[in-house]
Amino acid sequence: MLVGTGSDVGKSIIATALCRIFKQDGYRPAPFKAQNMALNSFATPEGLEIGRAQAVQAEACGLPPHTDMNPLLLKPNSEHTTQVVLNGKPIGNRSAYDYFRKEGREQLRIAVHAAYDRLSMKYNPIVLEGAGSVSEINLRDSDLVNMPMARYAGADVILVADIDRGGVFASCYGSIMLQTPEDRKLIKGIIVNKFRGDIRLFESGKKMLEDICGVPVLGVVPMLPDINIEEEDSVALEKKQHSSAENKVNVVVVMLRHISNFTDFNILERDPRVNLFYSSNTSDIETADIIILPGTKATLDDLLELRRNGVAKSILMAHKKGKTIVGICGGYQMLGQTVNDPDGVEGSIPALPGLGLLDIHTTMSSEKTTRQVEFMFDGEKCRGYEIHQGKSGRMENGEIVCDGADYLIKDNVIGTYIHGILDNKPVIDYILKDVSPESRQCTEDPYDRLAEHVRKHVDIHQIYSWND
Repeated sequence: MLVGTGSDVGKSIIATALCRIFKQDGYRPAPFKAQNMALNSFATPEGLEIGRAQAVQAEACGLPPHTDMNPLLLKPNSEHTTQVVLNGKPIGNRSAYDYFRKEGREQLRIAVHAAYDRLSMKYNPIVLEGAGSVSEINLRDSDLVNMPMARYAGADVILVADIDRGGVFASCYGSIMLQTPEDRKLIKGIIVNKFRGDIRLFESGKKMLEDICGVPVLGVVPMLPDINIEEEDSVALEKKQHSSAENKVNVVVVMLRHISNFTDFNILERDPRVNLFYSSNTSDIETADIIILPGTKATLDDLLELRRNGVAKSILMAHKKGKTIVGICGGYQMLGQTVNDPDGVEGSIPALPGLGLLDIHTTMSSEKTTRQVEFMFDGEKCRGYEIHQGKSGRMENGEIVCDGADYLIKDNVIGTYIHGILDNKPVIDYILKDVSPESRQCTEDPYDRLAEHVRKHVDIHQIYSWND
């Protein structure tokens, strides 16, 4: 099990690497995260919803994603409420206070333990991942995902620390010393992640860390530039809020307050023709070549904010200048004529006019669409998945009529409910059709590259020895 000294320390990426390493070494690994709080989600082949990170880890294992790999998913609606998705299906919204109270937690604990049991009967080893910091002692009694899950699984625990953010000695020592004596015994090693510079300079630091913490440092993993593995935490977005660049196609993703599934843009971001960045600055939006309205967990609230802060006006001005506008999921809904929420599914805003760039109307509903899709684009078969609430289509006699189209294209505007649509080369080539040269294609498997990097810097033999 990988646990962390904090959020965004690299637990997910190290877990992904171990998944691929174990697969390479002849085992049948599978990922597991009891509880995931993320706005990046994925649709399983059964049309159920799990965290995107576990879908990535499943791919590293060579497995189709399954809800047993992430039985409990929390998708924040606001600073105080979250949608709770259990075994792939939403079971309602909860306030943070209600969710973390002890009452009712045992039912959720039973559910995540059952998912783990089902998974562990089919695969070995299970690569578990914790969440956030492992030392949030105020939440210890209600915790489902960190050390209580490690105890249930009988897992050997590896603490992952981010040396790049500083304080690695204090964060490792504190994370271990704040555990109960029972849990402390489960922590078998430390991985120091995100090292920059000459790794030999940390040799003495490694010995000091082992001495004060009382557990071995399994490895010091350097930063790996240009690794094509998705990041889970929205913290990663802070690094992507730069601005336009010369001699590139400037693609701006509108930075919505409730942005979701921002992994939709990872492939496009790595295209050598493209400078992709996130911004809610009106001048950035007006000068970009392509503007993307991404998915959101609160379409109406974010649409109201776009009108308030002037971004909606900037998008319309850019459209008049012939710039390409792309809307995905909630962004697609915003591009239409109206967005209606008569039953208050999203909140207190009953209806708003959209940006009027596509001839669709949207009505929100409590029923969630979650499915994988195949579609044709420019004569080629493409794939993606849908996770959304609401129905969009043309209005006839007061009713919304859906024509079954996977996407709409009107002049320089593209709208779709399909997440992952930009993972398909024909779609990227279409929106960049006036740009040359052609994209360079990377043939190297990113999971193999990641596994090689981690295997080089982490003592995998010591990990295997725990079960000898």
